[in-house]
Amino acid sequence: MDARIVAAGVALLVALSGCTAVTDGGPPWDRWDGDPDNHWRSEAINVSYGGGEPDREYAPLVRTAADYWSAKSDRYAGYPVRLHVVDASGTADVHVRFVDRVGDCGTHDIDTTAGCAPIITEPGQVDRPVDVRVRTGFTNDSTVAVLKHELGHTLGLTHADEPRAVMRPESRLVTTPDTNATDRENPWQTDRLDVYTDYGDVPPDEREATDRQVREALTYYERGAGGTVPETVAFRRIDSREDADVVVTVTNESDCRAGTGSCGTVTGRDPDGDGALERYTRLEVVVVGLDTEAVGWHVGRWLGFGFGLETDAAFPPPLRENATYDERRSEWWTDG
Repeated sequence: MDARIVAAGVALLVALSGCTAVTDGGPPWDRWDGDPDNHWRSEAINVSYGGGEPDREYAPLVRTAADYWSAKSDRYAGYPVRLHVVDASGTADVHVRFVDRVGDCGTHDIDTTAGCAPIITEPGQVDRPVDVRVRTGFTNDSTVAVLKHELGHTLGLTHADEPRAVMRPESRLVTTPDTNATDRENPWQTDRLDVYTDYGDVPPDEREATDRQVREALTYYERGAGGTVPETVAFRRIDSREDADVVVTVTNESDCRAGTGSCGTVTGRDPDGDGALERYTRLEVVVVGLDTEAVGWHVGRWLGFGFGLETDAAFPPPLRENATYDERRSEWWTDG
């Protein structure tokens, strides 16, 4: 049996958003005698913040982003301005809210939005304190990246502007440490998994028996697999390989192994970038060149792998590696 684990992405690909602020045209007069490109009409912008995780220190993160634009605003925004971090109880020009979900942001209202701020280019668009939202749950470096992006919008920069590394609309961000898939009771996002089966190489007169083997393996896990998985787990058979969570292929030969046996690949996400998957998104099982009576055991073994069982002792007794040739071809699913 050959196993493979694949990370679909080292980090989350998220949207960084900005919405165009509505202007009323501003006052008919303007006493500002500084840089005419400075729509803030001030040489300094006070930035406050609030919300977020109670035990986390946000001040250094906001300050890092503010210092970045204090040094870079003249080059990229076209006018010099200093950004100062102030207490939330004070008077602020910009207020950053750290939130669990960003929600509506102009044309965007998606779960992967990491931040939102208005794109301000005219004095009449400045409505103090300007509201900036930043999603919680990211590492310090990723949080600073979102803060830089959203504060850039308040200075007038769009997704098409430089610096591209800061202002591009999508970025790979890393979440704070999360529980690995193998340490979860259920490593999938849902209790119901869609299953697609491919019996293309199975002779027509063996397909019903082959499908029974697969059904019994699935049912065994729906019953809890001897207490190794939650009994809330359920499977639904579907006709789309692309949409399936679990794909089972029974074939005569495969690139996954040279001889008879089986192999499996689990794919998932590693949002905290620690090299271990936090959630599984797909399990592919390939049974190669085995007699029909052994198909169920191999599918059952790989289902355990797909539910995060790592050591042989973690598997239910019928599906452990010490199962004999005859036991693997028995109705092992009746045990437990």
